[in-house]
Amino acid sequence: MSEFDDENIFGLGISNDAFAQYFIGQSYLNPLVDFEKSPVFLANVTFEPGCRNNWHIHHATSGGGQILLCVAGSGWYQEEGKDPVSLKPGSVVEIGVGVKHWHGAKKDSWFSHIAVECPGEDTSTEWFEEVSDEEYKKLK
Repeated sequence: MSEFDDENIFGLGISNDAFAQYFIGQSYLNPLVDFEKSPVFLANVTFEPGCRNNWHIHHATSGGGQILLCVAGSGWYQEEGKDPVSLKPGSVVEIGVGVKHWHGAKKDSWFSHIAVECPGEDTSTEWFEEVSDEEYKKLK
């Protein structure tokens, strides 16, 4: 953890309790801007080893979507119907509106990414089922 803390330059933040129901394992949230003042919301999201969020979709009537800027540790991103993608510092993931996906840490690594919520109209996130332990354990 000490080495990860040094690498995680945007900081761990606080326990992500508001969204805990959509995660397996513990995640942390460190907002980097004031969401009431900034037109773009940015936050460092940190996942403990094995932590991942549920399948979900970002919706918007125009604009919207999300960008992940990976900053520390090692993680996974997967879109429905596609192979999982290994993530490391420097990886960038563009997530379009309407794309069902999940992301999180690898089983043996902490992981952090900056989540960039792209501005749009009528934006929302629809949450779905968990990424099962069976599915997750198959990832190499």
